[in-house]
Amino acid sequence: MRIERDSMGDVPVPEGAYYGASTQRAVDNFPISNLRFGRTFIWAMGLLKASAAVVNKEMGSVNAEKADAIIEAATEVMDGDLDDHFVLDIFQTGSGTSTNMNANEVIANRASEILGAELGSKLVHPNDHVNAGQSSNDTIPTAIHVAAVAGIELNLLPALDALAVSLEAKAVEFDDILKSGRTHLMDATPVRLGQEFGGYAVQVGNGAQRIRSVLPEMLELALGGTAVGTGINAPDGFPAATIAEMARRSGYDFVEAPNHFEAQAAKDAAVSASGALKTVAVSLFKIANDLRWMSSGPRTAIAEITLPSLQPGSSIMPGKVNPVISEMMMQVASQVIGNDAAITWGGANGNFELNVMMPLIAHNLLESIDLLASAANVMREKMVDGIEANEDRATFLLEQNVIIITALVPVIGYDKSAEVAKKAFKEGRGVREVALELGVLPEDELDRALDLRPMTEGGVVG
Repeated sequence: MRIERDSMGDVPVPEGAYYGASTQRAVDNFPISNLRFGRTFIWAMGLLKASAAVVNKEMGSVNAEKADAIIEAATEVMDGDLDDHFVLDIFQTGSGTSTNMNANEVIANRASEILGAELGSKLVHPNDHVNAGQSSNDTIPTAIHVAAVAGIELNLLPALDALAVSLEAKAVEFDDILKSGRTHLMDATPVRLGQEFGGYAVQVGNGAQRIRSVLPEMLELALGGTAVGTGINAPDGFPAATIAEMARRSGYDFVEAPNHFEAQAAKDAAVSASGALKTVAVSLFKIANDLRWMSSGPRTAIAEITLPSLQPGSSIMPGKVNPVISEMMMQVASQVIGNDAAITWGGANGNFELNVMMPLIAHNLLESIDLLASAANVMREKMVDGIEANEDRATFLLEQNVIIITALVPVIGYDKSAEVAKKAFKEGRGVREVALELGVLPEDELDRALDLRPMTEGGVVG
């Protein structure tokens, strides 16, 4: 152990740790869970600190030698070289001050080491140099937005776009396959299997567009408000210049928030982004569940499609194969929906000039982005791309479907059609056979009215 000192006194810190006294106090105070900030958030903190050091050097707030060392150390944070030293629990002080100081201390100690000093020497000071012009109250909300934008742009949107393309390809492949529609889980008028998959493709595409729509407000950064939104201790021009440097380094169009009081006291942008993620989760749950139902059986249920067989489905029933990817996606969607509830309540807890649930919001928002991206990729690669249609089974079930009688309603009326349907159902016979027996229409007109393909296309009457 080595001894580090902060404003409250001496603290023993592990000898090789780059973090210092403030981080160690938080380690001791918050042994709550095994949840830690992930790679994207740590990258965002490194990006912020490196960019701030560039501007502090230009403005003369930090001398050039120390600033250069901070930039080098912060770049190592961005690259993931120092992830093992970001050790704090998600459940901590609501401002995320502990995590900001964790970043400050790691970068300060590594920068001091780069300059030839010992860890703990504070040749480069975590507050005076690494945190110059900043506060935890504006750096943590900034990092939330930066990390969320990166996760959405790099991972989630490409995953959703690719899934939509895969579903659309299946829509084209299955366009000629007629099957029973179902409402209330009960037989309904015919559809084409391709039409169902086309609906799924649009659902996913709409979800991706909803997420894109929240990006403009996520690109607005709180940096510059410092303690309470007034910008105290931040030199004129520091926020805009630092954010411009962050944009240059990351490639994202970050801008300074137009109102720092809103940016720090409220987390409405994060709540809005989470709402879009929740909507995507709802869509993916619905699609995964439909595919699970459509593949059910395979001998005693619907079985209109076959999902790829990936693993044995039972420890006791030989030959059983389960829709594991659907079940995975449904669980992921449920987690994202739960995360949204926590983010929503976290967003409500902005008291006066500061939200005090930011670590929770950060963790849940970034987890939702990562989960949806990974799950969408797996769903596409391991399930959707390999789906096969069982056309014979779909045709057989459709032929048993008495609801095709709906096509006769414009010609013979609802009541007569209901009579035919009930008789066909009761006697286990086809609608065409019963309608012909009852003489509701001449045979040629009946054949035309009960042609199944036109039933799946708009504008057909009788």
